Amino acid sequence: MIEEILDDAKDRMEKAVEHVQNEFGTVRTGRANPGILHRVSVDYYGSQTPLQQLASFSVPEPTLLVVSPFDPGALGEIEKAINNAGLGLMPANDGTVIRLSFPPLTEERRKELVKVVNHMAEEGKVSIRNIRRPHKDDLEALKSEMSEDDIRRAEKELQTMTDEFVARIDELFEHKQAELLEV
Repeated sequence: MIEEILDDAKDRMEKAVEHVQNEFGTVRTGRANPGILHRVSVDYYGSQTPLQQLASFSVPEPTLLVVSPFDPGALGEIEKAINNAGLGLMPANDGTVIRLSFPPLTEERRKELVKVVNHMAEEGKVSIRNIRRPHKDDLEALKSEMSEDDIRRAEKELQTMTDEFVARIDELFEHKQAELLEV
């Protein structure tokens, strides 16, 4: 029973860290990164379709992202969706592909993006702590069935697991911060 509770907590915390990592990927740095387009949806024949399902991405240069649609007829809609996404990028359509040039970030913009990423990291840490709370309650509910020592050991293990996942988010934040501040 204790193992099931701890395994469930670990799975949920893994997903929380993955979510934070994906959120970090959507923050624009000075380099081209296809992850920035993961939130873009295109109106494709009347239905909202994720851009990843309509095109492939390549990064021929560090500051250039090329979007190659599978259906050339969707080129205009893809360009419109990228424009409306508010990414701060101007798509250049040459009739077959869309080129996105990433302009260098100003120092002020870099600092703003670090604050945004810091906020995302804090939300991730809070979600991990929120995952710990009900699992700790579940462990305490087992006091009538298990020995107090087993419950205490499991609670310590849960706390250790929580600390490890919070540390992983801190590492991801440090890496993203260094990437943003790199000139």
